[in-house]
Amino acid sequence: MPTRDPIRTARIALRGPYDLAEVALMGFGHRDERSFDGVMRLAFCVDGEEQQVGVEVRQSGGELDLVVHGDGDLDAITAQVARVVSADADGVAWDAVCAADPVLARVHAIAPGFRPSNFYSPYEAAVWSVISARRARAQGIALRRRIAETHGRSFELAGRTEAALPTPSQLLSISEFPGLPADRIPRLHAIANAAHQGQLDVDRLRAIDPEAAMIDLQQLPGIGPFYSALIVIRSLGLTDVLSLHEDHTRELVREHYRLDHVPTDDELSTIAEAWRPFRTWAAVTLRALSSRA
Repeated sequence: MPTRDPIRTARIALRGPYDLAEVALMGFGHRDERSFDGVMRLAFCVDGEEQQVGVEVRQSGGELDLVVHGDGDLDAITAQVARVVSADADGVAWDAVCAADPVLARVHAIAPGFRPSNFYSPYEAAVWSVISARRARAQGIALRRRIAETHGRSFELAGRTEAALPTPSQLLSISEFPGLPADRIPRLHAIANAAHQGQLDVDRLRAIDPEAAMIDLQQLPGIGPFYSALIVIRSLGLTDVLSLHEDHTRELVREHYRLDHVPTDDELSTIAEAWRPFRTWAAVTLRALSSRA
């Protein structure tokens, strides 16, 4: 049954165009919403804490209104939500970058309020990486949901039940789970231990060079170059890291910039110079919106 928790409110001021519906419907990681009723429902493990919260996010003009279900430092939870929904960056500066690049300008015009949605934390991104590896995304989503419902905590958010993943301590208590290969359990335990030891701390990872952070995370079993890049780029809220591991991005750059070949690392990096300081957002925007161009 959903857990009854204290309920508090908070607000996040927005800079620049922003559309919560675009963020909620992006379809990323375990999120796969097909409709939007005005509320983005989040259920997650609080950064660096052994607790979960549920959050209802609504947009009111230039602000996001949060209804927080659960304990914990409200300012820290609000900052985590802002990072997850990309509401902590300067949208005016992003708008200017898009306007200066003809390709980005055309794609950005499809949904000016679009911004990337991110994983809740490096811990949750690492858990997703292990759960979803070598399986269809829909299967990974279903497996993650069952693990969260069985071993995490559930919250009633605006009329719907959302389950948060187990905390690191709860994850360590899992010795087997239907549908999860036995070799994944030690990998998940290693992630839980890394979280306890601070290896997955957001501030720690943001304080070092992104490439160094990716190499550091590859110490975790089951986390190779692709998944370490996913964790660093899509859970820390960084706006200006260019991934060289995304073949889809290369193909879209070839198409939109009218190249006669798939760009090399150097060519992709050169084109992406015009995207600074939003190379991450630009790449995600191309992937998310190009099908609507």
